[in-house]
Amino acid sequence: MHRPSLGDKKLALLLDPEKANLDALPITDLCHPDYIFVGGSTGGDTTEFIRALKEKLQITNYKLPIILFPGNSSQFSPEADGILFLSLLSGNNPEYIVGQQIKSARAVHDSHLDFVPTAYVLIDGGVETSTMRVTGTKPLDPKDVKTIVDTCIAAELMGKKAIYLEAGSGAITPVSTDIIKAVREAVSVTLIVGGGIRTPEAMQAAYNAGADIVVIGNHFEEHPEELEKFLTAKRSYSETVLVGPGSGLTAERSEDERYMRIALSEAHKALSSNEIPIGCVIVSQNQIIGRGHNLTETLADVTAHAEIQAITAASQTLGGKYLPDATLYVTVEPCPMCAGAIGWAQISRIVYGAPDPKRGYKTYAPRVFHPKATVTAGVLENECRELIQEFFKAKR
Repeated sequence: MHRPSLGDKKLALLLDPEKANLDALPITDLCHPDYIFVGGSTGGDTTEFIRALKEKLQITNYKLPIILFPGNSSQFSPEADGILFLSLLSGNNPEYIVGQQIKSARAVHDSHLDFVPTAYVLIDGGVETSTMRVTGTKPLDPKDVKTIVDTCIAAELMGKKAIYLEAGSGAITPVSTDIIKAVREAVSVTLIVGGGIRTPEAMQAAYNAGADIVVIGNHFEEHPEELEKFLTAKRSYSETVLVGPGSGLTAERSEDERYMRIALSEAHKALSSNEIPIGCVIVSQNQIIGRGHNLTETLADVTAHAEIQAITAASQTLGGKYLPDATLYVTVEPCPMCAGAIGWAQISRIVYGAPDPKRGYKTYAPRVFHPKATVTAGVLENECRELIQEFFKAKR
């Protein structure tokens, strides 16, 4: 399950083997979600359910990926196409952080199913969920955005490839757009959001905030006829909300702003350490492969600029010194030193926020990048400039 690119948002239909009525599903070759997630917190015969589901799907000309969303190790089935290998990081019960995973590890490994290491983060949606009852854990407080974001950052550092923000089955309140946006700015992995989403507008709001995949379960169980309405809204999303007439945005520009905001979060890390607030991220194939912020004071090293830190991290990620397929995002125009390093790394695209007419590369070395490299300037320019200006004002 790759991280969808902008305008390529996904919709997953969640089916609980104990409750779902397959005969009521209005799935056809022209009306279908992108994924079907199968699972629940309690039980059901997963294998038999998937076999029945496959029979149902034979009427379509479109192969729908069936992805396991298991509540415990007993719900594994080799009949699926893939599995979200879940770890409940929002809870403190080791049985659901690693215990059930160990019990199912051999079966998952031997099945050769595609698997996605996924952090499951339960957020209070206003009701007691079956996940809470089964695991004996409490959800995270939606007002405590810092803890939620820190949990998701920890998940990415642990190597998780996806984060599932879940308000819970039958949630009264879905995961807020503020939470989704804060998590999206902090991590680069696939972001899945589910629970309490009942309208196409709520789905689009989640997409706008940064969700890559929206999951809907209970609502479609109760109102299967509304699937087509949601799919129509999803198809029109990239045309009307993001890149439609009058939006003032292109898909590329919107993607640039997304990654520049992550670079700004790196700049704020520098600011918290009393460093000049400049941040940088390097992206390849819709994944952040390196990130960094200014550390010249912390390391007592004049070369420890944000771009240098990010290039080093990206090279370590890929295991090579050249980054020809990468885009570098930095909050301020690179200096000649950093521009030289960018050129030597053969980075093919450079995007920066605020110009630096006094120390920027354009003043001293305008041809230093790789000859085929392209440059985009002024992305979130005002925000990037204001951060620098406020820093130096405080110094006076």
